[in-house]
Amino acid sequence: MGKKIVLTGGGTAGHVTPNLALIPELKKAGYDITYIGSYDGIEKKLIADFGIPYYGVSTGKLRRYLDPKNFSDPFRIMKGFAESRKLLKKIKPDIIFSKGGFVSVPVIRAASTLKIPCIIHESDITVGLANKLCFPVATKVCCNFPETMQYLPEGKAVLTGTPIRTELTEGSRSRGMEMCGFTDDKPVILVIGGSQGAGSINKIVRSTLPKLLNEYQVIHICGKDKMDNLLLNKPGYAQFEFLKEGLKDAIALSDIVVSRAGANSICELLALRKPNLLIPLPASASRGDQLLNAASFEKQGFSMVLHEEDLDEKSFMNALAHLYENRQTFIDAMNKSDQMQPTLTIMKLIEECSK
Repeated sequence: MGKKIVLTGGGTAGHVTPNLALIPELKKAGYDITYIGSYDGIEKKLIADFGIPYYGVSTGKLRRYLDPKNFSDPFRIMKGFAESRKLLKKIKPDIIFSKGGFVSVPVIRAASTLKIPCIIHESDITVGLANKLCFPVATKVCCNFPETMQYLPEGKAVLTGTPIRTELTEGSRSRGMEMCGFTDDKPVILVIGGSQGAGSINKIVRSTLPKLLNEYQVIHICGKDKMDNLLLNKPGYAQFEFLKEGLKDAIALSDIVVSRAGANSICELLALRKPNLLIPLPASASRGDQLLNAASFEKQGFSMVLHEEDLDEKSFMNALAHLYENRQTFIDAMNKSDQMQPTLTIMKLIEECSK
């Protein structure tokens, strides 16, 4: 009988995509896979095409600031713990792999009471609160950046990198061209604001669009409910709320990429050797992890960085021009990077810990 694994993690696409990258390898290795996420989180939508049993549990967010929900969410987490424990007793997995996010907390904590080994993955340089809460009961903690090792529990920390979805390497320029209705005469910029969209990036792209379209064609992934209906049929501009199947073709078609600096996204850009301009979330809107991720990639010569407080039409256009003109320099730096084999390393850990 094959081994059983439960995958968990959610809230944003970044807490799900590395799990998706592992699924084909887990299937090859004969694992019976189940996913536990929130009732209606993005993870439910992303996992739907994989033909894997999905169970939702109650989840709450633990905030570091005052919010009325701070009083009700602990009860949601307790409910999620009870639901997770019941599910895990039914599934009887050999191991759990968690990508973090608050949905993972009740699942990992419930698993520890049932003596099920758990592997946690932390993508960012500094550690998220949800993962911190799970460290005491984790068997191993994987990370993405050498700088993160100092924050992880000794004896549990493993530098693995982030699993990259293999389908992203299978994109087609011609399919991308057809999907966007583009021509061959201008370079293509791909703008990715993350699964939630990025208001400031959307705003700067749209305000500079007349200038941008003189020199480039633009694929704009703008986030749920962030489409601009007045720009729907603009030649040279293709906008999407979210791209699932077509993302690989959009990446294949693009010459340069504008992105937030979420760890999974930038690791994918590195693996795909795409010159990129990173506009990290400012410290005021996050715990500052994207600023650190971006600084690490800039230092290694993989990315250009433009901070949100410096973002205006002039700085944006200048940065794009510099990036496009010097794109080969960035590609050369990425080619020299020591690409670890994250999927292989994590699969070995899963095999070892599930024995």
